[in-house]
Amino acid sequence: MSIGERISILRKKTNLSQDELSKLMNVKRVTLSKIENNERKLLAEELIQLSSIFNISIDELVNPDKMPKINLKKEVNVKKQVENSIRIDVPQQNVEKFKQVLLYILKKVGSKPNIGQTVIYKLLYFIDFNYYEKYEEQLIGATYIKNNFGPTPIEFKKITGQMIKDNEIEEVKSEHFNYPQTKYLPIVEPDLSVLNGNELEMINRVLKDLSDKNANEMSDYSHRDVPWIVSEKGKPIKYESVFYRTSEYSLIDDDGT
Repeated sequence: MSIGERISILRKKTNLSQDELSKLMNVKRVTLSKIENNERKLLAEELIQLSSIFNISIDELVNPDKMPKINLKKEVNVKKQVENSIRIDVPQQNVEKFKQVLLYILKKVGSKPNIGQTVIYKLLYFIDFNYYEKYEEQLIGATYIKNNFGPTPIEFKKITGQMIKDNEIEEVKSEHFNYPQTKYLPIVEPDLSVLNGNELEMINRVLKDLSDKNANEMSDYSHRDVPWIVSEKGKPIKYESVFYRTSEYSLIDDDGT
């Protein structure tokens, strides 16, 4: 079931006309009609509005594998169902690609004073999620958890620990503007044969756009991205949510290219 069909069903179950719901959303009725017919992409702000109007979580609204049941009383109540996995909930890890992408990042920007562990976490996140949005395929396919300071790849410490033992990278404890910082220095060259042209292009694009930001700036930037906004604290951030990004983050033009 498409998100447009789910919105239409929820609207009818709450006895709202298109005109009434469009007024609650502060959009034109024809705009709502296009949304319900999947002719127009939902904005993040509209997802939040619909979540509030129907009194359901954004996850229930966008998740293609479940449809919330509506119990009509004085207010709209939702019988929450057990959370189902979506298309990519626990991605297949590609450890070798993870290693080579990390080595490439360290070779290109690792010597910058701002590039510590926290910034690397966010660079990996945007490489993975931007690539998935543009190509609907995994690049690294790591699992990112919503933590206080931004997305955290749960595989990172295990993989870097092995890379340190194998003398592929070196871990260095330092300070950046009086804050403790963990840096990584590459010892070996990255093997670019595991990366195709589109993957390298995306990695370079993310590094060009974001590698000058410090840890606080990267955390703030990641906190405004829809996948972060709609995720629960301490839970995996779902790749599918990239398709509801705002224009600030989305790589998809209005014509879908």
